[in-house]
Amino acid sequence: MQKYLRELKPDKFEDLIAMNALYRPGPLEYIPNFVARKHGREEISYDIPAMEEYLGETYGITVYQEQVMLLSQSLAGFTKGDADMLRKAMGKKIFALLEKLKPKFINGGKERGHDPEKLEKVWKDWEAFAAYAFNKSHSTCYSVVAYHTAYLKAHYPAEYMAAVLTHNQSNIEKVTFFMEECRSLGIKVLGPDVNESGINFKVNEEGEIRFGLAAIKGSGEAAVEAIIEEREKGNFTDIFDFAERVNLKAVNKKTFEVLAMSGAFDCFSEFHRRQYLVAPENDITLIEKVVKYAQRMKLEAQSAQASLFGGDSGVSIPRPKVLPIDAYSEIEKLNIEKEVVGLYITGHPLDEFRIEMTHFCNTTFQELEDLPKLEQRKKITLGGVVTDCNHRVTKNGKPFGTLTIEDYNGSYTFFLFSEDYTKFKRFFEVGWFLYLQGTIVRQKWRNNEPECKLTDIQFLGDIRDKMAKGLLVKLEAQRLNSDLINQLEKAVGENQGECPLHLNLIDRKEMINLELLATKYRVNPNNSLLDSLKEINEVEYELMVGE
Repeated sequence: MQKYLRELKPDKFEDLIAMNALYRPGPLEYIPNFVARKHGREEISYDIPAMEEYLGETYGITVYQEQVMLLSQSLAGFTKGDADMLRKAMGKKIFALLEKLKPKFINGGKERGHDPEKLEKVWKDWEAFAAYAFNKSHSTCYSVVAYHTAYLKAHYPAEYMAAVLTHNQSNIEKVTFFMEECRSLGIKVLGPDVNESGINFKVNEEGEIRFGLAAIKGSGEAAVEAIIEEREKGNFTDIFDFAERVNLKAVNKKTFEVLAMSGAFDCFSEFHRRQYLVAPENDITLIEKVVKYAQRMKLEAQSAQASLFGGDSGVSIPRPKVLPIDAYSEIEKLNIEKEVVGLYITGHPLDEFRIEMTHFCNTTFQELEDLPKLEQRKKITLGGVVTDCNHRVTKNGKPFGTLTIEDYNGSYTFFLFSEDYTKFKRFFEVGWFLYLQGTIVRQKWRNNEPECKLTDIQFLGDIRDKMAKGLLVKLEAQRLNSDLINQLEKAVGENQGECPLHLNLIDRKEMINLELLATKYRVNPNNSLLDSLKEINEVEYELMVGE
């Protein structure tokens, strides 16, 4: 639809209505003619001149049921009732009724002086049109909504996407899809934050989308409302201030735990997530300490109010000491996020392997849902993280296994039997990053259905060293200077390895493209080197891939 709209260049609302009606199986074939006629590249003609009155807005192409209704009245004298009967026959594809109405149309057209042969042609076209006739009023409604939402997405992208995410927040797959759309639009989607999040997705002052507290599993509606109500009096300064101020009957220990797991307490920089949830030896967790402290503070306040003399006791309750422990690794943190929110928020476990996913994988797991489309590929290569695996036994006592792997786009479960299972079962470990190679074959024992048969599994982290045959660094000759050379030499010198370094010097004015092998240097094409190259504005790079 976007492709056709770019070609059409709509300049009036009627164009959008027509495109909505045409963009369906059947009338789709008329879109190139519609575009060509609008821009004068194809002649607009009418079988009967009187038809221009109702087909003019669609450049002589019958698009709507309403056009047929009006033309039947104009050309053949149909009553409004007859015209509606014709609409019904087309909309419901009642061809017997169409056959019944045809003589009335031909005879009525003759009486009004129209050529019988032209009337026959018009009716034949309408019979074909009946298979995909569309109602203009419906198309108009769709076009209004599409135009409004397109306008909002263009001019208020963050607010629009926040609304879309909120509307779909009960469907994790759709939320994941729309978060990817946000990233492609350059809009950051941030995790929950007790000092900034609303109930649902919302846009902050920086134009970034913030996860809603209600999206956290186990947070509880009453707890979320209590947190937001208290925050309106002023932001929480730290975790102790938070615990003292919120209603602990609504915001219980379970709520504290899921908020910590999701990163909603990350705004309190004094502590990291693991400290809230894991206790050092012979100690209790930070959450338990915080809740007990807040309860004591509330009891102290209540006893002071009930005191005969009023005022406080003059004894301050010290805040509990929190012993340092190691923070969660990035993978652990992401997996815990997914547990309480249903998806990765602050990143993706595969982010560390984006280069491998981009350069060495030719298929996504989502594409495996339609295997016949992949049969032309000689080799299927995929990368992902193991999310589930099982070692099982058939009814005949033979071992087999299931291996579920996920990438950015989706997940897929492989069933491995016999030799394949024996060969690859050592890779059955949740959290491992794997690189898979396979082919699409037909299963003779299952109605010749296609199957992705794995031929090799390796660790994703080993692939770059094994398969990168060189690093190509592209430089424009006119921009070469000593500073650029020094930056490049520093980046290369700090990341030496076994991978050949190729330089591609480009002179666009002289139309010269010269590729050189930098024999002095061999590099390690790791993330550190590639990130350094990315920071040098005048440099582009490309990983040279081989088997």
